[in-house]
Formats: sequence, structure tokens, C-alpha cells
Amino acid sequence: MQPVQGQPREAPAVIVHGAEDVALTLELAAGRPVALLSAPGVAGYLGVAGFAALLAPHGALGLAILDAADAPGHALEALRAGFVRVVLDPGQPAFPPLAALAAGMGAALLPAPPPALDLGRVDLRKPQGRMHLARWLDLP
Repeated sequence: MQPVQGQPREAPAVIVHGAEDVALTLELAAGRPVALLSAPGVAGYLGVAGFAALLAPHGALGLAILDAADAPGHALEALRAGFVRVVLDPGQPAFPPLAALAAGMGAALLPAPPPALDLGRVDLRKPQGRMHLARWLDLP
């Protein structure tokens, strides 16, 4: 995840599946930039409010990227709920107008999620898991 010379480095993204993932990632990042990406299509099964509830205790809504998959209604709901980055399948006819709406709100509609470490495959309770996440976040 090295930046292109002359361009700022994007915040590394991690796919969080629960409140513990959010808390441990933010603790390890210790104020450094990080993006908290939902699981693919989370808006369809956990809901926009459900994912927001995982982030709320940490004030982390601004760090989140919600994946609405191919559901423009969920993408719109996420934008209205305050998510500043939302993933929507660009093949959806509603993508262009929703992208314009998002831009007007100071948000971004993304055609694909960024590369991310899936914490569903990392045991953060173990030192090796935390070291793996630290490497991904490019922490010392």
C-alpha cells in the first residue's frame, strides 16, 4: 500500500465485522488514519443503522465506508445517515445521480471498495493477529 510519489497515502482500510473489531482497530491505530470498511453488502443484512451502531460508541462514522452492494436505496440511506463514503455497484442506473448527490453533500460514492484487510480472518485477541494488523496499518 505504498503511495505514488507526490500523492498522499490513502488511509489503510480494514473490514470490520463487529464492535470488537472497531474498538481494537482504533486502539491499535491510536489516532493514525484508518478506514473502517463494512463487509460486502452489509447494508442488506445488518442495515445502515446497524453498521452505524457499531461505529457510534467510538465516534467513528467519519472513518467508515459502508458497502451497499447493488442497492441504491441503501446507498441513499447511508448518505442521509451521515456516511461520507459509500460503495455502490457502478452498473446500477442510479449510480451517476447518487454520485452527484453524494458530492453535493461532501461525500463520495465509490464504484468499488478499497483494498482492505478482512478482520474476519485475523484473530485480534492474539499477539500475532495484532502484529498482522499493525503491519497492514503500517505502524512501527
